[in-house]
Amino acid sequence: MITVETPVAAVLGDHKGKRAKIEERLGIRTVGDLLHHFPRRYVETKELTKVDELQPGEVITVVGEVVASDVRTYTDRRTGRTAYRLDTTLTTDGPRLRMSFFAKGRHVAEWNARRLAVGRRGLFVGGVNAFRGEWQLTNPKIVLFGEGPEGGPGGPDAEDVEAELDALGALYPIYPLTSGVESWDLQRAITFARSVVDEVPDLLPPDVRDEHGLLPARRALDWVHAPDDRRQVGAAMKRFRFEEALVTQLVLARRRRALRDLGARTRTGGEGALLAAFDARLPFELTAGQRTVGEEIERDLAEPHPMNRLLQGEVGSGKTLVALRAMLRVVDSGGQAALLAPTEVLAQQHHRSITAMLGDLAAGGMLGGAAEGTNVELLTGSMTKAQRTGPLSRLATGEAGIVIGTHALLEEHVSFFDLGLVVVDEQHRFGVEQRAALTDKAGTPPHVLVMTATPIPRTVAMTVFGDLETSTLTELPAGRAPIQTNVVPLAEHPGWMGRVWERVREEVAAGHQVYVVCPRIAGDELEQGGEDAPADDPGAPGEDTGEKAGEKAGEKKAARTGPPLAAVEEVVAELAAGPLADLRVQALHGRMHPEEKDRTMRAFAAGDVDVLVSTTVIEVGVDVANATTMVLLDADRFGVSQLHQLRGRVGRGGLPGLCLLVSRAEAGTPARERLDAVAGTTDGFELSRVDLEQRREGDVLGKNQSGYRSSLQNLRVLRDEETIVAARQAAETLLDRDPALAGAPELAAVVRDMELSVAGEYMEKS
Repeated sequence: MITVETPVAAVLGDHKGKRAKIEERLGIRTVGDLLHHFPRRYVETKELTKVDELQPGEVITVVGEVVASDVRTYTDRRTGRTAYRLDTTLTTDGPRLRMSFFAKGRHVAEWNARRLAVGRRGLFVGGVNAFRGEWQLTNPKIVLFGEGPEGGPGGPDAEDVEAELDALGALYPIYPLTSGVESWDLQRAITFARSVVDEVPDLLPPDVRDEHGLLPARRALDWVHAPDDRRQVGAAMKRFRFEEALVTQLVLARRRRALRDLGARTRTGGEGALLAAFDARLPFELTAGQRTVGEEIERDLAEPHPMNRLLQGEVGSGKTLVALRAMLRVVDSGGQAALLAPTEVLAQQHHRSITAMLGDLAAGGMLGGAAEGTNVELLTGSMTKAQRTGPLSRLATGEAGIVIGTHALLEEHVSFFDLGLVVVDEQHRFGVEQRAALTDKAGTPPHVLVMTATPIPRTVAMTVFGDLETSTLTELPAGRAPIQTNVVPLAEHPGWMGRVWERVREEVAAGHQVYVVCPRIAGDELEQGGEDAPADDPGAPGEDTGEKAGEKAGEKKAARTGPPLAAVEEVVAELAAGPLADLRVQALHGRMHPEEKDRTMRAFAAGDVDVLVSTTVIEVGVDVANATTMVLLDADRFGVSQLHQLRGRVGRGGLPGLCLLVSRAEAGTPARERLDAVAGTTDGFELSRVDLEQRREGDVLGKNQSGYRSSLQNLRVLRDEETIVAARQAAETLLDRDPALAGAPELAAVVRDMELSVAGEYMEKS
């Protein structure tokens, strides 16, 4: 008896080579895996394929009809003997295609002629090329419709072609493939599997199917693999997308509930002297959004279970202030707070800005410090053992209430007296295992606040960060000036580069400062970001660079042609010797020693540097109020969200900002369209949708959010927004009624498998 758990070899036949490829390369191990290997598209079998235009070398899949079929003789140059060739002409709803089939004997050519007789229709797959003014289909793979000649002598496609399809609907499925495996190999195996598997487990309880109008599993499988029309395809995929969404949302909902069940110390703030003193000294009013999110966080901190909240907001929306007020509330409660930053530049920037905001409140217990104050420590990987000794001691004794650091905070020898709150900045730079490494240092589970300045569409937040409650800051504080963004198209106007540097000089002459951002550090290295793997999704960069994402992207682009990409060290030299010769131009990048980087940033912040030429190390957190202009060289090499992040470094001091996107990308190309989108809006949430639509979804979802993406085979977080929202509500309803999912054992088993895969991935990385 064949079931969905039966090894797939049972339905693949005797083709051992193909079986190995299907199992190893496509990851299909069981009959159930095969049945859930869905077509990527369908070809209409009842009509000729509409072919609008062809490109030489293009591989096409068409339904065509034979309109000419002639056996011809020719002399084989190698042997001098007479040989045979069948010349056929195939018509489509567009250009005609010529095909030739060579044979050593007349009987083979004549058998092919009967097989490809005039009027015969079929599915043809092959590369097209132009020859003497005609399009030719080269070495096509063929599946013919209807009856054909029996007992043929074989030919180039005998194994694959001669077995006619048992059943063929109006739509022929085209499957995701691997080298050496054809779509019809999978189609025949799946057709056979559907005929011999009696029972298909249905993960969805009947009441869930009824409520959401979903097909039973067996019918959905039949309709997705052998549909009569596209309505059946749509109904089948609706069911499978909901199933994927429900499993993911159940895993996330169970995690949220498990976190709520953990005991945590309430952090009500006691008398709140530190937070009250800080609020009293603020020189401005909190925005309505900051007050609302602050109240949400206060309520979470007062609960006897851990807060797990995602705080997202536009660049400059005041997330750090909201996080600082939460940290002060925890310190008022007798606990400690840690802020984890992805790069040393950002950690140092946070330390400077937070101590500046606190003033004497950051010098608790010190001469001149406020009575209600606390100590704010900095801990980074570049600090010497002697430099770390004091901060580590004050953290362990509880003398320090707040620590800001990089991955150095995760090291084993770092201990806390009473860690009550963990704030993770730029959440997409860290995996769940790194977040856990810090929270594990608390005696009782700490409250967690993760922040991102990369706006996340609601469904991405629900799918990737669904174990977190989400708060969003949409307002910009008073004093944030508008940013004008323009594309500088060097492909059409190469002379405009001179005007760019004139514009930089004008800003400096007005007393302002300028960033110039490059995709590389030096001419001898590969680029630091790019459209295939833009640095706004950098994986897990090593401490202090914030740039390693681009190294892999650069490896893939090593063969790039055209002018070399801008590099920091070269651009600094060119500007200092040329258009900006009398200005103070400095470099900043991840290869520099941390102390040198810190000196450079301090000099820029103090106004001692006019133009800072940098890599994306300044992407987040860097806050220099007098910087009004940003020039992004080779801007098409960066992702949409990253461009938005970078331009957020200007216009922060009440002065209008200017961002110039310099690119050689030609009009109409995807790279140029991406730049035009950034220039067309400053709405980060709209740009995040553009980003997700233009790039591979996995890049946007992030490589470090362990486990969840692996289940998204058919679900798309933008297209299927309604499905995800409905599945989240269904998951909550199911768990309210049946927390163990005992009434839906098949669904419970899949949810457990996904939970184990997430946990297993975490254990591997830990």
